[in-house]
Amino acid sequence: MFKNQLKIAWRSIKKQPFLNALNTFGLAIGIAGTLIICLFIYDELSYDQMFLDSERIHRINVDAKFGGPGREMSQVSAPMAGAILNDIPQVEEVIRFRPWGTTSLNKIDSRELVLEDNATWVDTNVVSMFGLKMLYGDPLKALEQPNSMILTKSAVEKHFEPSSAIGRELIVNEGQTFTITGVIEDLPQNSFLAEYSVFMSLMGFQDAFQNEWGNHNYNTFIKLKHNADAADIAAPLQGMMERYLIPYAQQFFPGITLKEFEAAGNYVNYSSMKLTDLHLHSHRAEDMGRNGDINNIYILSFIALFLILLASINFMNLSTAYSLKRAKEIGIRKTLGSNKKGIIRQFLMESGLITFGSLIIGLAMAWIALPFFNDLAEKAISIPYSSPVFWLVLFAAAILLALCSGSYPAFFMSKFRPARVLKGSGETSLGGAKLRSGLVIFQFAISVFLIIGTLVVGEQLQFIQNKDLGYSKDQVLLINNLNRLNNQAGSFKEEVKQLSQVADATLSEFVPTPSSRTDSSFFLEGKTDQESAVNMQGWRVDYDYMNTLDLKLVSGRDFDPSIATDSTAMIINESATKVLGLSPEEVLGKRVANGLGEDALSYYTVIGVVKNFHFESMRNVVRPLSLRISNSLGYMAVKLKSGNFEETVSKIQGIWDSRSPGLSFDYRFMDDSFNEVYENERRLGKIFIIFTSLSIFIACLGLFGLAAFNAHKRIKEIGVRKVLGASVGQITYRLSVDFLKLVGIAILIALPIGWFAMNRWLQDFTYRIEIGVGIFLASALLAILIAMLTVSYQSIKAAIVNPVKSLRTE
Repeated sequence: MFKNQLKIAWRSIKKQPFLNALNTFGLAIGIAGTLIICLFIYDELSYDQMFLDSERIHRINVDAKFGGPGREMSQVSAPMAGAILNDIPQVEEVIRFRPWGTTSLNKIDSRELVLEDNATWVDTNVVSMFGLKMLYGDPLKALEQPNSMILTKSAVEKHFEPSSAIGRELIVNEGQTFTITGVIEDLPQNSFLAEYSVFMSLMGFQDAFQNEWGNHNYNTFIKLKHNADAADIAAPLQGMMERYLIPYAQQFFPGITLKEFEAAGNYVNYSSMKLTDLHLHSHRAEDMGRNGDINNIYILSFIALFLILLASINFMNLSTAYSLKRAKEIGIRKTLGSNKKGIIRQFLMESGLITFGSLIIGLAMAWIALPFFNDLAEKAISIPYSSPVFWLVLFAAAILLALCSGSYPAFFMSKFRPARVLKGSGETSLGGAKLRSGLVIFQFAISVFLIIGTLVVGEQLQFIQNKDLGYSKDQVLLINNLNRLNNQAGSFKEEVKQLSQVADATLSEFVPTPSSRTDSSFFLEGKTDQESAVNMQGWRVDYDYMNTLDLKLVSGRDFDPSIATDSTAMIINESATKVLGLSPEEVLGKRVANGLGEDALSYYTVIGVVKNFHFESMRNVVRPLSLRISNSLGYMAVKLKSGNFEETVSKIQGIWDSRSPGLSFDYRFMDDSFNEVYENERRLGKIFIIFTSLSIFIACLGLFGLAAFNAHKRIKEIGVRKVLGASVGQITYRLSVDFLKLVGIAILIALPIGWFAMNRWLQDFTYRIEIGVGIFLASALLAILIAMLTVSYQSIKAAIVNPVKSLRTE
């Protein structure tokens, strides 16, 4: 019986090549798109799960507000780790990371410097706590001694053979000499440590042993004991504030209490977050690694669901529509003794064959498309062909898809009454039209929703790109590692400024693009109570900083090298004046101290107020900031004139190489650095475009098939209308208008849902667009245009047929 049903199913599929090609191709696209998204989601959800006891590891966070806007930080103070280990019995182990950014390494007998993008100081138990795979060295003793380091295999291969690297020495940042005591396997790409290649022992870092509760520089992780959870440590963690932080603050504010601190509107809240939640749920300052966003996972999950639903709806719609052509076949089957179950099995067999054919084609499509998707998403995803679980899930999903897609057509067709269908009464009375209309509405509602999402993401990115940032990021070259030039940095800058293609240049500690920064407490002269503290960043810059970046003054003046007292001058931003409670004019001439006690022996006189500029993501408000004159080296920003940028960069590199021949010239353009901040949104926008296009294409396949069926079913009506004088345009309109009504209903359903969903997405941005009527109009018009193009082809094709031929057709 099974063999017989299989043969009949195959013959039935071959009899309807157009219908089944649409079904197969539509399902294949849906399967391919859904598979790629599911692999992406699985990769995102698997972050950090490879580490030993990852479910027991948590990171300590702190939310703090003190003299300015609140901050959500992923770093806590150095003594926090010891206090946790001593005071919270549920904690088994603690570890600290002190990220150190780009670091140079060179062999003792070589001046050739090799840059590693991410190095970190770390406690001695990093290998054992995270279960890192040690290739060479003792995992328990590798970082016990000061000036010892562990390198990844890729990092050590740049200097020595990994097997002979233990005990060899490297010079770090042209200063200290470190001994290699361990080599670990390269870290997985889906881990928070993926970008780190150098791990230096904190035993040789004096700052790690200071009792400085006010500085937050250490990413601190704890491992809970078995049967303990985050709720058990929440109260003891928060108790650290009164137990340690308040006594520390009393050195500067004698007599201050927790109640007084909180009464001034300040707070310090400690909490923990699971290691496996960091990638998708943490958006804090100084996160280690590049994080994703759980909201994007939700969005992509819905898109995957929509894709497979659209493909299934196509199958159901086309199958039920074309089943009317098989009404007589079913009537004869029933007359000859076929029962309802047999007919259902037969049609489920057909849907199963189409589904598994689509699965094979969909897998091939996914395999072809995956490299392009990896480039877009910056991933290294692959189809796990060798995994039995993957194939089990895939075939189970295919069977479920075949049942879901084929069950309604099968049950629908099994209900045909032999007497009615054999009389020929009845293509119009067999039913299913309302359901098909509902499914078309659902398909296009999803498509319109995705169009709205695509347009909103694109508009927000355009808004970010075009918004006045308060500084100039175009044609600005950023050169890193200026501290390696030491006393030659000033002469390097002056020589670069002499180039005809260079407009200006500046040396500074920070620039308005992502980098590791910390805040400090500042006080107006004469106000030393904690209510008067202003928590803001203090950037050390040179005299050309404002001009090079085109920063605008609201009041006062710029730094002037001819005025000797400007060495103790300060320029603050508008946010700082707001926190100080003074206007931009009133604050001029005021003296500000950085810290209290001995730290406040030097005062800075405010000489200017700079207009707020965005030095952080537009998800955040612009926080207080101060600029001071100093010889601090970190970056050099070079403002270029229009022209041949490659030639200019080459000339600057030549000047660099003449001063530091062993160090590679590390540079980038500021607009590229700015764009990195919004890379997640940019990728999401591109993914939206791709899968929105796929969903629209799938919906159009179904609409195309239904339009073809509708035109075929009404072929005699068309002939009669033409004989009675109807024009091609009138007939095309009559055939198209019913479908366009359905699309109109879909638009009315999708618009409010799209507004609600995308408005929620925009809430993550402090500076954002308003979703205007234009986006809804564009989405509606695009959906109508696509539907018209899809339907009109079949309508026009039917309208131009010779009426004589139409009226002869049975």
